[in-house]
Amino acid sequence: MKHINWGIIGCGDVTEKKSGPAFNCVEGSRVMAVMRRNYELAKDYAIRHKVPKYYDDADALINDTTVNAVYVATPPESHAIYAIKAMEAGKPVYVEKPMAMNYEECSMMVETSRKTRMPLFVAYYRRTLPGFLKVRELINDGIIGKVLTVNIQLFKVPLPEEMDQLNPSWRVVPSIAGAGLFFDLASHQLDYLDFIFGPIVSYSGHATNRGCFYKAEDTVVASFVFENGVVGVGNWSFVVNESSQRDVIQIHGTKGYIEFSCFGHLPVKLFTKEGVIDFPFINPEYIQYNLIKQVVEQLQGEGSCVSTGETAARTTKVLEAIVKEYYS
Repeated sequence: MKHINWGIIGCGDVTEKKSGPAFNCVEGSRVMAVMRRNYELAKDYAIRHKVPKYYDDADALINDTTVNAVYVATPPESHAIYAIKAMEAGKPVYVEKPMAMNYEECSMMVETSRKTRMPLFVAYYRRTLPGFLKVRELINDGIIGKVLTVNIQLFKVPLPEEMDQLNPSWRVVPSIAGAGLFFDLASHQLDYLDFIFGPIVSYSGHATNRGCFYKAEDTVVASFVFENGVVGVGNWSFVVNESSQRDVIQIHGTKGYIEFSCFGHLPVKLFTKEGVIDFPFINPEYIQYNLIKQVVEQLQGEGSCVSTGETAARTTKVLEAIVKEYYS
């Protein structure tokens, strides 16, 4: 497949800057069609981004013969539905994260990929960003010695749209998102750690709702063990005061530790007995570009992508298990 003509299902906010334009920046790739349930919004997106075709019906886009790959950028409730339809139509799929509503849906997607032999990729783009690759390099080079522990802290102030009980953001509606903001945000962190250390093989956690702004969990604690023996803990709360905001991951080893943010994209910090070293980095203009480039190159037979249905399904399995008790 030399020329990848993408169809985007769900051209919402994430496609405006983070992903959509990136498809046109990779050689041999372009956005051919977009779909949104509101026809006028689909048309508006297509005109602004110079996309030739637009639809208000996903099946019409999937069956468009000029489209040979599909990007599913809807909320998680429809990820599995559209991804499976596209793969059964003979088209590779790139799907937003979290991969699906639950691990069962992820497994169905992966099985469809195997049966149809259509590649399945998931938008965990931190696996390809320079700062996160620097962290991986420091660990692989043994700069902090043997890795001992990982500590995640993510505390965020609730946004107005999350506290709107009449029309809340879909990200805090479990019937659309699978769970709450833990699924949406912690998925990036746990998937990236899977990329560094391999699968998480043991995990437990507790989730609760302390803010009472919505029905989903808003505060979570968890512990986990990776297949290489590294142990970790995580603390997440999405209803803290401004004074408590925090976004940090620390990886401690026998010779020092690394500290970095998952969402702030601040310089990576290395702490050793010699002192502190900062590693600043510059992300691509469209933050999903590096990963999308890998996807396109694999489809063109020229490389491989580091974020697949198999790797992403592992992350959903862990996320779901950590909040399972809250929803039972």
